[in-house]
Amino acid sequence: MAHEYQASIHWERGSAPFTDRRYSRGHSWTFDGGLTVPASSSPAVVAVPLSVEKAVDPEEALVASLSSCHMLFFLDFAAREGLVVDDYLDAAVGVMGRNAAGRIAMVRVTLRPRVRCPGAQQPSREQLMALHHRAHEACYIANSVNFDVQVEAIVAP
Repeated sequence: MAHEYQASIHWERGSAPFTDRRYSRGHSWTFDGGLTVPASSSPAVVAVPLSVEKAVDPEEALVASLSSCHMLFFLDFAAREGLVVDDYLDAAVGVMGRNAAGRIAMVRVTLRPRVRCPGAQQPSREQLMALHHRAHEACYIANSVNFDVQVEAIVAP
């Protein structure tokens, strides 16, 4: 099952000097469906105003990709089991640090999904955890990274 995914990344210097390294890191991502998203380096890496604080940075995009992939598998598996999900919210967090080779890298992403189901159809904690486990095992993005991805599901009372 080979499939190509495409994105076009565009940056333009404009009239700013370049070799002094004080150029804007703002750029855009355009996806195959036509959506263009403002992107930039992380303000934690390159200070504002050289970074664009309101744009998506690669680190955030990686965390969001992991969370989104996990969620999509979770929702599919829940639906296949006849479980209705009304709301899914994940407060995912990625941590940058030094990897085993001493390079700065994403070293951990923690997903903290909270799932809300309609009144009478509340799944058990065990059922939710099993669905999250299946989703994690199936997630293409989680299977593609070499750092720890933890799932700390929040189970509402």
